[in-house]
Amino acid sequence: MKVFVTRKIPDAGLERLEKEHEIEVFPHDKVPTKEEIIKGLKCKDGLLCLLTDPIDREVIFSESKLKMIANYAVGYENIDIKAATERGIPVSNTPGVLTDATAEMGWSLLFSVARRIVEADRFTRAGKFKGWGPMLMLGQDVTNKTLGLIGAGRIGTAFALKSKGFKMKALYVDTKNNEKLEQELGAEKVTLSELLKKSDFVSIHVPLLPSTHHLISEKELKMMKENAILINTSRGPVVDEKILIKALKEKWIFGAGLDVYEHEPEIAEELKRLDNVVLQPHSASATIHSRTNMAIMAAENMLTGLKGEIPPNCVNPEVFNNK
Repeated sequence: MKVFVTRKIPDAGLERLEKEHEIEVFPHDKVPTKEEIIKGLKCKDGLLCLLTDPIDREVIFSESKLKMIANYAVGYENIDIKAATERGIPVSNTPGVLTDATAEMGWSLLFSVARRIVEADRFTRAGKFKGWGPMLMLGQDVTNKTLGLIGAGRIGTAFALKSKGFKMKALYVDTKNNEKLEQELGAEKVTLSELLKKSDFVSIHVPLLPSTHHLISEKELKMMKENAILINTSRGPVVDEKILIKALKEKWIFGAGLDVYEHEPEIAEELKRLDNVVLQPHSASATIHSRTNMAIMAAENMLTGLKGEIPPNCVNPEVFNNK
């Protein structure tokens, strides 16, 4: 069979696919347009796509041979799952393999903002450092502080467990009780408003859903402590970016660490000019190990799906009910 891959991914995944099928990789190092995806899909049986690819109803119904969609990401809001299910096409994702890498990026951002690492680096490189000073680059302590998790799934749990060494109190908001966090950290499940009011660090780990769009906006940011720090490694639109910029400029909170943005890849110019925010290019899972394992998982999902079997990480298994 033939598989279209929308972007170059680690060789381990491509080599796994090539053992059984013919593959075509989009040749440019950029996000393909919807038109380019439709063109690449012509006469293809499988589509291996990225989170940045718009796989809507038009794309899904553009190629009659299409049998399987494998997303190279945990999230899959870029894909019209309803349309895929309607066409009887299974869709898969890549959960688990990027959990620790993403959690580690959350901590990298947390420390970078708390201790003003990026700001201090620029200050030092610019030749402004003239010697130790008692008020120079004062930041926030981490040890013995309160950590608030908005979302306590795989990544949120991994992120929170790494707080053990810093003797932090953990609060969390989730639709379910997290017994692991409660047993190992003494974490407490609370309301969102309570978490925002009590936490020194608030880290977001929820998927992008209608219910989580702009979950953090003016009311929520004004509930946070003035010395609090917001970390977002989930999805940009969970935070109202315009209001966050206002909060950072007017010092409603101490700072923020962002790996995702509301209108990716566009980033507001005002955000770029602020010293109290650390910006990353949506690279939380960007370790060699994680990205390679994502490629292998996506390939295995594709191979299984093309055999007419339920892929290991199928997000719409109901398509097999009538097969």
